[in-house]
Amino acid sequence: MAKLRLVRGNTACAYGAVSAGCRFYAGYPITPSSEVAEEMARLLPRVGGVFVQMEDEMASLAACIGASLGGLRAMTATSGPGFTLMQEHLGYAALAEIPCVVVDVMRLGPSTGFPTAPAQGDVCQARWGSHGDYPVLVLSPAGVQEVFDLTARAFELADRYRTPVVVLYDEVVGHMMEPAALPPVGELEQAGTWRRPSPPVRAPYLPYAYTDGTPPPLVSFGEGVRYHVTGLIHDETGFPTVDPAKVGEMLGKLNRKIPEVPAEGLEPELYATEDAEVVVVAYGITARAAKAAVKQARASGLRAGLLRPRVLWPSPERVLRELASRVQAFVVAEMNCGQWGREVERLVCRTAEVVPVNQVDGTPLAPEAILQAVAEAGGRTGCGVAAGRTA
Repeated sequence: MAKLRLVRGNTACAYGAVSAGCRFYAGYPITPSSEVAEEMARLLPRVGGVFVQMEDEMASLAACIGASLGGLRAMTATSGPGFTLMQEHLGYAALAEIPCVVVDVMRLGPSTGFPTAPAQGDVCQARWGSHGDYPVLVLSPAGVQEVFDLTARAFELADRYRTPVVVLYDEVVGHMMEPAALPPVGELEQAGTWRRPSPPVRAPYLPYAYTDGTPPPLVSFGEGVRYHVTGLIHDETGFPTVDPAKVGEMLGKLNRKIPEVPAEGLEPELYATEDAEVVVVAYGITARAAKAAVKQARASGLRAGLLRPRVLWPSPERVLRELASRVQAFVVAEMNCGQWGREVERLVCRTAEVVPVNQVDGTPLAPEAILQAVAEAGGRTGCGVAAGRTA
């Protein structure tokens, strides 16, 4: 039975992974994600798993891809510079449809940047970091309990859609301590190792033959079937093809397989949006400051609300467009120069004003900065009470 414990976000990440059946971790130390590796090094030997410190981040994700093909749920964790090095293998895993989980605890960049400072500058990299067209599934927890929950869900989603899943959170979420319900180590030891489904008995195994919008479950190497894995464009057998019809079909299926809401419980959090005329959009630790700002705005008479995506990519298009049809403005608060804000602008398409609130000085955004933007947007659009005026 899970017990409430005071833990940091990175510790909750490791527990979420192991509780979901992760039995392989390959990584390289990097601030501010190193505690994930340290905790996995303690936990995995106790549950029959394998921990490997690799020579660099490229090798780390390559090892995870190999472990996944061999039948293990596999994870690595890193921060911005290491995430950059992993992009080639992220693209490979996406095309070859090999499930794995990558945790990116964001710090201020670019380059080596400010290793101990929080930021949210990897948002667009998580979507567009590798070349070509490929799907991306990026989860965004905003607290310690949610780090545990979403890390565990990441493995389920990776296997369901046969894709790498990125768990993306910032340094503050990674290092802050909060009560979270985590299973005791004894329960993790008794859980056993998760196993993939067995291969079909009679029918030939076609690893990339979509039947219901997603590929079939991945069969582990050595489980009785032989198949081909390649980084080249391939047909349903896994062997390379140059047939334009098959190439187009394969890439079309690949890029359509992940729905906007990939699973129940991953819908965006909506707070006080029923009558809102200004909606704050925020994720990660910034969403907590944003909720405080919305509460203060409400107390002063401004009709404000909050949209917090739990899944950054694919972006919640339906929810954003529905809100845009009835609100006057979006205030997009993030610790970068406006990365997810551009996605909001694309989706609302001038239906509502989009006001960016950006901060890149290595400190978290405060509620006061967001509240000021809400008040100014409310004053321009005549929403509620703002700037001494009544709507």
